Amino acid sequence: MSVPISHFWPVAIGFLSLSINYFVQGGTTLSAGPNWNQDKVKFDRTVGLWGMFLGGFGQLLTGIYLMVGLSWFPVYRNAPPLYMAAVAFTVYGIHWIVLGLRRYTGSDHGPEAWMAIPLLGLSVLGAISFNKADDIPAMILFIGLTLIYICEIPARFLNSKGWEKATGAFQLLTGIWLLYLTYGVTLDFANGMHWIV
Repeated sequence: MSVPISHFWPVAIGFLSLSINYFVQGGTTLSAGPNWNQDKVKFDRTVGLWGMFLGGFGQLLTGIYLMVGLSWFPVYRNAPPLYMAAVAFTVYGIHWIVLGLRRYTGSDHGPEAWMAIPLLGLSVLGAISFNKADDIPAMILFIGLTLIYICEIPARFLNSKGWEKATGAFQLLTGIWLLYLTYGVTLDFANGMHWIV
């Protein structure tokens, strides 16, 4: 069975999902709101749902889609760097399902200190991989992710509000970059434009 090569990678789904999640996570970390009903439990549950479904399932779906397209039905044979993207989308997606569920249930965030260490490693790996592939926009994304986890480690180990705010700031900045990547990829693939992505 011959499978045609596809030039339509599903990365915009993962970019936009994580962008929305980072706007919610980073924005609420920096501003503690809006929280109209002033109920912390309901507020945390709402933020947790965004983490699970946008950050989590949106990225996990993209990662699985890419990995299947690289392996079982090799329709992305023309883009080996998508392997790094598939690994990252899948792992970050699972991680956001856990983080969102933790926040939804009101569980302790301390153990996330240990989670942040290998995810920092994954972020650095992504920056290296996309730099080697001369994909500077994706490398910038992974530098943003690296900065998030550099802040997340002391935020969780020290239970530091200052480091938590820094994490939120880098989430929001990375969310803005992800929104740019969503526009660039979508307009390039769908409309033949030439954004730098």
